[in-house]
Amino acid sequence: MAIQTYDVKFDLERIRNIGIIAHIDAGKTTTTERLLFFTGQKHKIGEVHEGAATTDFMEQEQERGITIMSAAVTCFWKLNGKDHRINIIDTPGHVDFTAEVERSLRVLDGAVVIFDGKMGVEPQSETVWRQATKYKVPRICFANKLNLLGGDFDMTLASIKERLSPKAVALVVPIGKETTLRGFVDLIDMKAYIYDAVESLELNEAPIPDELKDKVNKWREELVERLAEQDDALMEKYFAGEELTVEELRSALRKGTLAGEIFPVLGGDSRTVIVRKLLDYITICLPSPKDLPPVKGIHPKTEAEIERKLEDTEPFSSLVFKIISDPHIGTLSYFRVYSGKVSAGSYVYNSTKNLRERVGRLVLMHAKDREEVEMLRAGDIGAIVGLKDSYTGDTLCDEGNPIILEQITFAEPVISQAIEPATKSDEEKMGMALARLVKEDPTFKVSSNYETGQTLISGMGELHLEIMVDRMKREYNVIAKVGKPQVAYRETIKAEAQAEGKYIKQSGGKGQYGHCYLKVEPNESGKGFEFINAIKGGSVPREYIPAIEKGVVETMQSGVVAGYPVVDVKVTLFDGSYHEVDSSESAFKIAGSMAFKDACRLAHPVLLEPIMNVEVVAPDKFVGDVTGSLSSKRGQIQKTEVRGNLHVITAKVPLSELFGYTTELRSITSGRGNAVMEPSNYDMVPRNIAEEISTGRGKGNS
Repeated sequence: MAIQTYDVKFDLERIRNIGIIAHIDAGKTTTTERLLFFTGQKHKIGEVHEGAATTDFMEQEQERGITIMSAAVTCFWKLNGKDHRINIIDTPGHVDFTAEVERSLRVLDGAVVIFDGKMGVEPQSETVWRQATKYKVPRICFANKLNLLGGDFDMTLASIKERLSPKAVALVVPIGKETTLRGFVDLIDMKAYIYDAVESLELNEAPIPDELKDKVNKWREELVERLAEQDDALMEKYFAGEELTVEELRSALRKGTLAGEIFPVLGGDSRTVIVRKLLDYITICLPSPKDLPPVKGIHPKTEAEIERKLEDTEPFSSLVFKIISDPHIGTLSYFRVYSGKVSAGSYVYNSTKNLRERVGRLVLMHAKDREEVEMLRAGDIGAIVGLKDSYTGDTLCDEGNPIILEQITFAEPVISQAIEPATKSDEEKMGMALARLVKEDPTFKVSSNYETGQTLISGMGELHLEIMVDRMKREYNVIAKVGKPQVAYRETIKAEAQAEGKYIKQSGGKGQYGHCYLKVEPNESGKGFEFINAIKGGSVPREYIPAIEKGVVETMQSGVVAGYPVVDVKVTLFDGSYHEVDSSESAFKIAGSMAFKDACRLAHPVLLEPIMNVEVVAPDKFVGDVTGSLSSKRGQIQKTEVRGNLHVITAKVPLSELFGYTTELRSITSGRGNAVMEPSNYDMVPRNIAEEISTGRGKGNS
């Protein structure tokens, strides 16, 4: 079969833009490989463990057998005699690269959530599920690895219902269990399908096994009842005792999935021909761009709400969701077109930054390969070559009809490392490499410690920073030395306080005069910084108020307790005075900084530390050692549960206590335990530890 390429006339109703999302090691990339193979886009299956997977094209991905960067591929699938184009984004499962999932889900229409059938719902499964819920992305679920020891479809289905959504409903009953798994019963068409071997290319129809008939009938009845609820006409037919047709059931399944009322669940071994059935249900259940409501945004000047329909005739609007620096062609800006169309060589308007950009070339991405096209239209996901100033989250649109679409929000980094070039010749190259990596990854930050002169890199975890340093070496030929990982502490206040800031300087000629009174109070957790101007009667002229706010914001970056950024504070400017001649913006900026520092010192300042959700999976005999180890790290055990023949211990533990924990866990469980960590929240540091951190003696202190 010849590989199909982009067809601009392809009907929007037959396009699916989907993501493959999951916990690490559930089998996302393997599933994507099989989707490509069974749709004829590949003639040889690439194995993840051999470093040959299409979507794992970075050297680090091939070496480690994990996905680091989301990759886009396109395939085609025929259902009911019609070709459908399926654009797939394979996303990482490791929590350190959660930004890749976040930005992919922002622009995708549907998702396939893969679960490890031995483990059921895992921590990152919950995270990606929440991300998909935030963006209202319809989902279907696939319980993978049911062929392995401990693989259990019933357990996985139950954990999805309990931990993610009671709206999950099974579409299949597996035939066989663990190593005897050989097929499934489709509960929609009530047919059994089996395959002879993992390598089989065909699903063969077979009678439903006698031992499964009771279970199949029970689950089928539950499914039909749920589907009948999606449509009044079907409900009447169902209550009248009439049989619902396969087409009616499929139509109701699609309607319920698109509305978020049903989450269909399939299961099996995604290395096998069951992927053909998964492709059918991707096409049946997940939305086309036509099924989506009009995209909403605001006018950049009036801030009035605007709608754009997903049609070629509407004004052009799109969202940049990913930037990649390609050594051969320069910057690639991935974007999703929400309305209208765009041509290569044309100009677009970046409404977020108020500037024009030229579209050099337009390409469709097939992992690391590119297909150049002349035009992209509503519903398409592609990339632009040549944009200079557009970043992740920016809106590109028609200059005559500007709109700003909802931006993408990312988690703040929780860990930092000092970095320095190994040689003098690496110094300039390191600055350029870091700037490019920051542009690509919104969760990777670079800052300077003004006291020590060090450059600090910050990210989502040790692996994240390790990969970034490795990429600098491989892609930019920069050798860098890094310090030990440091925790990204924060500061906040627990009480309300007021203070005066007065900056007066007379040194001959024009003097300096700035004077203000500020009130500080705690803001809601996660709400950030809020500045309120409560000046009455012009005691501080309007033109100096932004300078006071700027002085506060700059001081927040360097903190008031131990040099860490201040978060979640509300600052009110309520009084002050000025001098007709000597007052200036710089004087009021200094006065604002002084008042903020003094007020915070009076407002019971405290240190906050990142707390991690830790899930440890280990055999029964090690449970005592694991819980003891977590407790010694100031961990709070949340729950312990049995999953198959393993125990799962869930705890909240300060990040500062977890450096090197994977190695320690390996030691206390004889290599049989593993842990997954993800950021949970910030919490107050105990006073004795806060004092150590403030004096530079604490764990993870920079």
